[in-house]
Amino acid sequence: MDLKEQVKLQFGKNAHNYVGSTHHAEGEDLLLLSEWAKTEQATRALDIATGSGHAALTLAPWVAELTAFDLTPQMLETARKFLQDKGYPGVRFVPGDAERMPFGEASFELVACRIAAHHFPDPASFVKEAARVLAPDGCFLLLDNIAPEADEMDRLYNEVEKLRDPSHARAWKKTEWIRMTENAGLRLEQLIQSRKTFLFKPWCARMSLPDTERRSLEALILGQSEEMKRRLGVTVEAGRLIGFQGDYMMLKARKVG
Repeated sequence: MDLKEQVKLQFGKNAHNYVGSTHHAEGEDLLLLSEWAKTEQATRALDIATGSGHAALTLAPWVAELTAFDLTPQMLETARKFLQDKGYPGVRFVPGDAERMPFGEASFELVACRIAAHHFPDPASFVKEAARVLAPDGCFLLLDNIAPEADEMDRLYNEVEKLRDPSHARAWKKTEWIRMTENAGLRLEQLIQSRKTFLFKPWCARMSLPDTERRSLEALILGQSEEMKRRLGVTVEAGRLIGFQGDYMMLKARKVG
C-alpha cells in the first residue's frame, strides 16, 4: 500500500476522532491564522488537506468563497457536516491530491494548509502546486509540525511519529520548508516557531493505536538517554509517559509578481 492510500485508510477510519480533538480545534495558531486571513481580505481561499475543517472554519468569516480540499472522502464529509453545523453551508468541498490539484492557475488569493503537510510524500510538489494556484501577490499560509534541526533529534522525532501513524511521511525542518517555499517562487514574509505538547494517550487514541503498539512506543521514548528525553520534553509520572513536545511552525509567504 502506498503512502497516499495509507493516509486515506488511516484518516478514513479515524475521521470522527478529529472533530472533537482539542489538539486540532484549539490553539494559538488558529488565532494567528484568523488574523492573517482577516488582513489579506481575500475573495477566494483554499484550505488544503482540510481534515475535519477547523482551519476552514477559521478562514470562512474572512473570505467570500472558500474551497475545502482533502484526499480522504470521509474527512470531507466530516468537515462538511462540521461547517454546516457552524453556520457555513456555502463552503465548496473538493476531493483530491495536494501534489496534483485540480484547480487552474491563479484560482485563489489565499491558500492555507494546517497540520497536514507531514503526510505529503512530495512536499516540494505540494508547495509548487500551492504557488501555481495562487494569484499574483497571493498569500500562502503553512502551519505544521516541524523536525528539529539536529539530525539525531530529527530521526527520533520522525521515528516516533511514524510508529504512531503509518501515514506520516516526514516532519520537515524549518530550513527545508524555507528552501521549498523560495524555490516555488514564494517570498517568505513571516515565520513563527513554537513548542507544542503532545499528551501521549490522547495522541495515540486519535489514530486508534492498539495497546501493544502504544506500549512499545512508550518504551521506545522512555528508553532514550536523559539528554534526548530532555530535548524531547518528555514528562513522566509514576514511571508512565504522560507526554512529550515537538516544534511547530507558522509560515506566511507571498507569490512574487
